[in-house]
Amino acid sequence: MEKRVLIYAPTGQDAMLASKVLTLAKVDNLVTATAAQLAAEMALGVGAVLTVEEALANGAALKMLGEAVQRQPSWSDIPIVLLTNRGPDSLSVRQAISVLGNVTLLERPVRTLTLITSLQSVLRAREKQYQVRETDRRKDEFLASLGHELRNPLAPIRTSMGVLTHMYPDQAPVKKVSEVVERQVTHLTRLVDDLLDVARINSGKIALQRDYTTFGAIMDHVTELCSGPAAARRIKIELALPAEEVVLHADYARVVQIVSNIVSNAVKFTPVEGRISVRALVECGAIKIYIKDTGIGLDPAAVERIFAMFEQSRPPSGQITSGLGIGLSLSRQFAEMHGGSVHARSEGLGKGSEFVVTLPVVTEARPTQAPQPGQAIGKVDHRPKVLVVDDNRDAADSLQALFEMENCNVATAYDGYGAVAAVDAAMPDMIVMDLGMPSMDGYEAARRIRCKPGSQDVLMIALTGWGQSDARQRTIEAGFDHHLIKPVNFDEIKRLASGQLSRAPVLRRVV
Repeated sequence: MEKRVLIYAPTGQDAMLASKVLTLAKVDNLVTATAAQLAAEMALGVGAVLTVEEALANGAALKMLGEAVQRQPSWSDIPIVLLTNRGPDSLSVRQAISVLGNVTLLERPVRTLTLITSLQSVLRAREKQYQVRETDRRKDEFLASLGHELRNPLAPIRTSMGVLTHMYPDQAPVKKVSEVVERQVTHLTRLVDDLLDVARINSGKIALQRDYTTFGAIMDHVTELCSGPAAARRIKIELALPAEEVVLHADYARVVQIVSNIVSNAVKFTPVEGRISVRALVECGAIKIYIKDTGIGLDPAAVERIFAMFEQSRPPSGQITSGLGIGLSLSRQFAEMHGGSVHARSEGLGKGSEFVVTLPVVTEARPTQAPQPGQAIGKVDHRPKVLVVDDNRDAADSLQALFEMENCNVATAYDGYGAVAAVDAAMPDMIVMDLGMPSMDGYEAARRIRCKPGSQDVLMIALTGWGQSDARQRTIEAGFDHHLIKPVNFDEIKRLASGQLSRAPVLRRVV
């Protein structure tokens, strides 16, 4: 269907004659009787549209066709072949060119050979667009797979360092090495997350997880993320935030990402002992965040270009700084998904830059209080039974060691069948299970475990390198209570587990 030519010429014999000619030339085609039918068929797949000047003259058909063109994805530029009597001298033709964009004009009378070769030419160009789409699809799949594979080794690295820290809490060399490893794992994890966000945005798989939160909580998190790198460069971050509580109905993690990406970028391009100011105020139902630095500044031509994906700004030395060049692009796209915006301005090279983030504000609602971390695993009255399941033995064994240090009775399994067998042998209080395992994956293992008597009281946590919203939905449907992305901080597992392992009621299906 994607290679067919849709013909729209509701009056006269043009549609019938064109269809006959194209059929003889073995060009797939379909005649549409109305503009509504044309738009519906375009949504199903189209190689090109063949129409006539008089079909668009009343304006309604042109509007409907223009809306269909506007809805096409970014890789697509549907070719429109328009038969005309007066060429660009016609008002309706000029309007069609303005609204539809990719228009090829053929003046009547049109020779059969001219019509066929013109349509074959635009169909070849359309085929190139499909190749771009396929390349983008494969790139997104590659980025998602790369992120998953990178997360797998990050998990045992982090948990192994946690084991060493627990074993030698007073050893300064161990503490120093542990801090280095933690910083590097955190940095690499953030790069992986950015790559996956690019893939999800391009494939339309990102959905905001909105809830009520405060701007103050967001800025506390941003400060935590950015203060370390700023201190390392002796850069001072000055905050001037609203004194009153500002409530947002937003995706907390994404808003933190919006602001922290920009502040981190300012740290990267501000010289040692420079200054960054973050000023925020509420105006006209929105909060405006002004992030200004004393850094290298921007050339006027680069002000919009820096928001392009994978675009790297070059300092005056010409060297490329570290990073992937996607942080600012993600900030703008996440802001726009919230109904806000991100803009940049600079007086020129060497004169610093200022970024302005605008986000809608909710003033009449109040955020719910976040649950406080409960009792630590090791503080319960009896040894809780934990089952760790992961086909990556290093990841499973290192996580087992951490649980044992928290005075847990830990069993391990290295595939889904082993997990089901371990539950048959002894019902645990908690299961921490990887999803992407051979033979029987974590989804199927969880479903089988949930069918067993007494399993409804078991806390089940999914660990995975896949963070897409569809993966989260599948974990809920399989019976998991929580979905955590590798590499996971063990303290987060402890926080989620504390209520269950101290025999407190469990809040079901929280992700």
